[in-house]
Amino acid sequence: MVTAAEERDHSEPEPKRDQVNCVSSAVAVKQYQGGRKKDSQSRRKNKKKHNNVEHQPTPDSECKSDKSKKSLKCDVCGKAYKYNYEMERHYRIHTGEKPFSCKTCGKMFVRSGSVAKHMRIHTGEKPYSCKVCGKSFIQKNGLTVHMITHTGEKRHHCEICGKMFAHSNGLLRHKKIHTSEKPYCKTCGKTFPLRSLLLMHTKRHTGEKPYHCKTCGKMFTRNSHLKEHIRIHTGEKPYHCKTCGNAFRYRTHLLRKKYLKCDVCGKVFRYNYEMTRHYRIHTGEKPFSCTICGKGFVCNSSLGKHRRAHTGEKPYSCTTCGKMFAYNSDLLMHLKTHTGEKPYHCKICGKMFGYSSSLFKHMRMHTGEKPYHCKTCGKVFGYSSSLLKHMRMHTGVKQYHCKTCGKSFSRDSMLAEHIRTHTGEKPYGCKTCGKICNNSLSKHIRTHTGGKPFSCTICGKMFKRSSHLTEHIMTHTGEKCCSCPTCGKMFAYNRDLLKHSRSHTGEKPYHCKTCGKVFGYSSSLFKHMRVHAGLKPSHKTWKNIQKERERAVHEV
Repeated sequence: MVTAAEERDHSEPEPKRDQVNCVSSAVAVKQYQGGRKKDSQSRRKNKKKHNNVEHQPTPDSECKSDKSKKSLKCDVCGKAYKYNYEMERHYRIHTGEKPFSCKTCGKMFVRSGSVAKHMRIHTGEKPYSCKVCGKSFIQKNGLTVHMITHTGEKRHHCEICGKMFAHSNGLLRHKKIHTSEKPYCKTCGKTFPLRSLLLMHTKRHTGEKPYHCKTCGKMFTRNSHLKEHIRIHTGEKPYHCKTCGNAFRYRTHLLRKKYLKCDVCGKVFRYNYEMTRHYRIHTGEKPFSCTICGKGFVCNSSLGKHRRAHTGEKPYSCTTCGKMFAYNSDLLMHLKTHTGEKPYHCKICGKMFGYSSSLFKHMRMHTGEKPYHCKTCGKVFGYSSSLLKHMRMHTGVKQYHCKTCGKSFSRDSMLAEHIRTHTGEKPYGCKTCGKICNNSLSKHIRTHTGGKPFSCTICGKMFKRSSHLTEHIMTHTGEKCCSCPTCGKMFAYNRDLLKHSRSHTGEKPYHCKTCGKVFGYSSSLFKHMRVHAGLKPSHKTWKNIQKERERAVHEV
């Protein structure tokens, strides 16, 4: 995108001879007026002579020769240029070509001079300083505009209402009041009073963040946001209250002392509309409702975001992988997967996190906080996901199914372990005995160490697994938290409930590979297998049956 300033620079021709004469004449007059006072007669003569020169008509031959110098004409807009390099530079405005790029952020430019000016944003160089107040600026035009604040000069006026403005862009903004012209976003259709605000807004869709903190690596869309963020590291508080002397990091924090305060929660607001919107949180008022589902919202912007749930609109796209998002916050979170940025760290153990919510959850490991509790059995959990998994024990829901054998599981991790029984995959190897495990290696290692890290607080008995401890505690409490949804019978363990449920469904998942007979319980299958082995029925397990069979073969 070519700015108006760049377009002006591109289209400026080389100064003509008569223009140079005119400028030098004006400078001479200015110097003359500021010099020593001379006699009034000589001043009048010089002034008369100057006016005669100034108002002398230009010969037609000079005008014609002047126009003939601009031999190169643009075939798009008809603009004429004297030199070839001027023509080439101007033509890029029509083609959109930007051959010069910033090596730091990759932004493209039409002119090499624009790159040099842009680099000052990254380097922080401000070569132009005000001689009155000492304030520095990146570009010369910034200093020129700033000087008007000291002189109070207003040289731009509106031709319609006559209002005066110090800057030309202020006049342009004002004219839109008369014309009702507003720049708008082509992605989401939002309108803005200023073009600069539109440019800032488009970065929300592209996810572009050209400004980054050298201390923690956090990225920002605006340079002003980066400057404010740096104060967190430096501890700088440049804004002081003249009444109480308190210092503030941000100007808004200083201004808050002078504005509206909520009489319910004490929160302070600068503008009346902010206060009105905030007060709806206390009153429960939701004046903006969705025409599709009827859901109410406190503010109109929240309703606009909600509509995307119905329309499926995803205006925010990732420039790296192209993935689309409905909300800007989701895009910002996704971008961290590409950058690997982890700005949040635990002050206790030093672990880094990409999101503040992840750090908040992690802190519960140190504090022991468990805000989620089961309404059926009262068990408490540190995470909502853990509670949801636990609830499946009571409901008996098994939403994860094995595509090979059809067996169902309440957790996806249990399904992943089960699938290894079909594939034969054993990714975990024991360093002590070399055994390969297809699931929990830590459980196997305890067979070597004899470790029993889980102990009962009532009787002190030790267990290798937490699940064994949980089952043991029920022998003390007599608790039966699993109920049959068909007959209401209570069970202490979920496995007992599953066995019992087969008496209602008639399910028989165990079958004999020799004769094909099916059974509802694994114990019934083991008893049946003794018939084929030629042994008397007993309660011995199938492993013991195989051992006895092997022993009988060796004796023969």
